Amino acid sequence: MLFCTEKFLLFFLVVFLAYWALPWRRARVWLLLGASYYFYASWNASLARLIFLTTVCDYFIARGMDATAVPWRRRMLMLTSIVGNLGVLCYFKYANFFLDSLREVLTAAGASASIPVLSVVLPVGISFYTFEAISYTVDVFRGRIPAERNLDHFLLFILFFPHLVAGPIVRASDFLPQVRRPKVLSWTRFAIGGRLILLGMFKKMVIADRMALLVDPIFANPGSYETAIVWMAAVAYSIQIYCDFSGYSDIALGTARLLGYRLSINFAMPLAAKNISDLWRRWHMSLSSWIRDYIYIPLGGNRGSVARTSFNVLFAMTLCGLWHGANWTFVVWGALNGLCLVIHRAFRATTRDLPEVRTLLHSLPGTVFRIALTFTTFTLAFVIFRSPSFGTAAEVFHRMFIPASGAGSPVAVGPIWLLGAVVFFAHLLGNRPEAWNVWYGLPAPVRGLALAGMLAATLILVPVTTGMFIYFQF
Repeated sequence: MLFCTEKFLLFFLVVFLAYWALPWRRARVWLLLGASYYFYASWNASLARLIFLTTVCDYFIARGMDATAVPWRRRMLMLTSIVGNLGVLCYFKYANFFLDSLREVLTAAGASASIPVLSVVLPVGISFYTFEAISYTVDVFRGRIPAERNLDHFLLFILFFPHLVAGPIVRASDFLPQVRRPKVLSWTRFAIGGRLILLGMFKKMVIADRMALLVDPIFANPGSYETAIVWMAAVAYSIQIYCDFSGYSDIALGTARLLGYRLSINFAMPLAAKNISDLWRRWHMSLSSWIRDYIYIPLGGNRGSVARTSFNVLFAMTLCGLWHGANWTFVVWGALNGLCLVIHRAFRATTRDLPEVRTLLHSLPGTVFRIALTFTTFTLAFVIFRSPSFGTAAEVFHRMFIPASGAGSPVAVGPIWLLGAVVFFAHLLGNRPEAWNVWYGLPAPVRGLALAGMLAATLILVPVTTGMFIYFQF
């Protein structure tokens, strides 16, 4: 049930009207639970039962931790939850990946290997709700939050359909108090939620899906296209994945807001970041903070030596890459981003006592250079992320850095340039607080007319075919 489809819009309209028609808070919780289960079961009913059962197990494990003060029992219960959740994740998402890797290693060593391929269906969004469940049990173990006593509240925390499939990754400490909070439908809530949904649909259907028309054929056969077009496809993919994923996040935040819930912001104009550390503070913020709190800091964070801190960064980012998918290209992509973070930390430490260099970097030309360098670095790493294999990535890089002739763009480049300019112009405005003050200072009819124009543009400019959200596969 894709967000940008008539089926979902009808589903959400029914849920929205029934939700606000109910006067009882508990009845609203049960309505959202039923709607969320139906939403996920529309993908695969058996996998919906799986997520229900694992969530119930986590509920009782957390209650067990709250019921005992014996440290070793609490630790064993926490480890049981972590191992169980990671076991389910590894089986469904990584089992064939590890078996294929083992087969390749044995074959390279000259040994004959007959390793079966498992027939498994990847549950949609498994990486997201697995991390949510792990963060919950760890936080209960650490004493940061009490175990939730209402099973229906906890089920809603995991199954809430706006964030179930592709995030943002929600923390129990943020979501569970909202379940108990009284909610009233207001014009402000309706306006903010509607605007977020409209913005998300524009990002996904107009920009991301339009960029895919250029990206997909070129990454399918990069050797057939000229160098300039391959460069354009690489840049277009960075814009595509940003608009695709942030578009989903906007729709998730908007639908949740219309139902009285606030989810955490997942993107903060990342393509205008001035360095790679700044970018990862703005990109997929719920995952970045999760990696920081549950992997990087427990490893020691930046409290040790430079070598130890560098290892912690590389290890955490490599796991971040593996989280994205069962392919070595994702692992290398994560490791490269970790290496860039380590290099930036070293550069920042080196220039800390060089005021002339820092003044130059913070000047207008220096800032433009830093933004361009950060975006280029991120784009080059995304070539590996997008490529189905290292061979394809190598061919793309070969075309990018060794000038070659070939076919031109498979689509008209004018709309690509225009939409790319729209994204970067929006980033420039979005980073200036005064731009938001101007927007909110406009008369309501003017803002309504602008949003109506965006809706019209979405309906007119959407390609004939729209694809599934990219992060649904993760």
